[in-house]
Amino acid sequence: MLSIIYRTRTFVLTTLICLLSMGMGSAAAHAEEAPASYNYSYWGDSVASPAAYRATAILNGDSLGVGPFKEPNDLHVTADKQIYVLDSGNNRIVVMDASFKLVRIIDTFDGKGGPDQFISPQGLFVTEDKHIYVADTGNKRMVHLDSDGKLVKVIENPESELFQEKFQFQPARVVVDKAQRIYVMAAGVFDGFMEFNANGEFSTFIGANRVRVDPAELLWKRLSTRAQRSRMVMFTPTEFTNLDIDDEGFIYATNGDRFGDTIKKLNAQGNDILRRTGYFNPRGDIAAMSQMVASRLIDIDVADSEIYSVLDSRRGRIFTYNGDGHFMYVFGGLGNRLGEFNAPSAIERVGDQFLVLDKGLGEITLFETTEYGRTLNEAVRSYYRGDEEGAFSLFQKSIHMNANLEFAYAGIGKSLLRQGKYAEAMKYFKQSKDQRNYSKAFLLYRKEVLRDYFPAVMTGIVLLALGTIVLRKFRQWKGGRKRAAIKQ
Repeated sequence: MLSIIYRTRTFVLTTLICLLSMGMGSAAAHAEEAPASYNYSYWGDSVASPAAYRATAILNGDSLGVGPFKEPNDLHVTADKQIYVLDSGNNRIVVMDASFKLVRIIDTFDGKGGPDQFISPQGLFVTEDKHIYVADTGNKRMVHLDSDGKLVKVIENPESELFQEKFQFQPARVVVDKAQRIYVMAAGVFDGFMEFNANGEFSTFIGANRVRVDPAELLWKRLSTRAQRSRMVMFTPTEFTNLDIDDEGFIYATNGDRFGDTIKKLNAQGNDILRRTGYFNPRGDIAAMSQMVASRLIDIDVADSEIYSVLDSRRGRIFTYNGDGHFMYVFGGLGNRLGEFNAPSAIERVGDQFLVLDKGLGEITLFETTEYGRTLNEAVRSYYRGDEEGAFSLFQKSIHMNANLEFAYAGIGKSLLRQGKYAEAMKYFKQSKDQRNYSKAFLLYRKEVLRDYFPAVMTGIVLLALGTIVLRKFRQWKGGRKRAAIKQ
């Protein structure tokens, strides 16, 4: 009997593995069929779109005269457009100006006991006053340097009751807010980001992911014996893969969750407040996700006006969304041509230009906007600033260049809604299949109609009521006269 059960389980598991393999294969084929630049329709179909960005140049260590980059891991661009490249394999930071000219190299600094250096650093962040924070992963520490590259402080293995007994501090990414609070993504930490105060003391964890259960793994556990289940890994929260911080102090983060929300916006309490009102939740490649081969998001960059972009390492693509979660455009890919990558590791903006760091090739690809990309960016910015007329005009221009851009119709509708043109807004919301905003515009339009016609309607009702009363009184008076005449 036990052998029959075992053979049945083996057959079921083998069948499931074959089906999943077929699904992955078809997903890869589906992804290959997508055009280089595309949008998603309301129904989830990939539709061709004009390119929003085009690759124009490649930068590397040789072109800067500093020797080849070796496995660079991170980028940071300051407000004055200085570019910091974390050249991890060479244990150094290379700084360029806005014209991509070498400014300086930071490969050593004066430590507590003399000259010191990084070992396999994975992340960096530069504040407004040019202080540099480095996740010095190989040394298991955070290093804080001032604008001259001099040591300010070192954060080593923090102590807290919240850590396990054998916890080892291995920082991988870092951001710093305007209050000098330090948020660190560390390897092997499932409780969220580690928060340190301005003095480098550990405060708490923030923004832990919820435990997500892989349906295939759950089924596998259900079909396994007790002995097999005891050897399986317990379900744990998903680790974050990267983070960025905006001017208001909100943390944008990506994680490796295949089934939950892979992009989050965390407030000071660690609550996710990202708006997801687009056709699909922001998470990269939607078509591939439906085939169980979801995007793996490894970096996120937040621009002005709540525009943010994420990097999908699985396909080498950069996906950009507006603050409401509408998909704006995509570019990039894996390959050997200009604008394609081998192993992309980080993205940053320099104004409206994009820098994509390729860890495998040790180079940076520069992307510049096309007219379509500039128009769409400015349309979103105008709406964010409250410039309804400007947003209306720019969204109209975007539609003329890309009739498949359904969310632009919603953008026009929102602009009209703010201007109080509810009937016109309803037409555009209907075109964009935005049911929520269509209902909102309809309710406002109904109120407007009632308000405009209420005096006339009420006057008519009052006159009708008075006429009815007068007519009744007249009939009663006339009837009384008839009865009096009959009696006489």
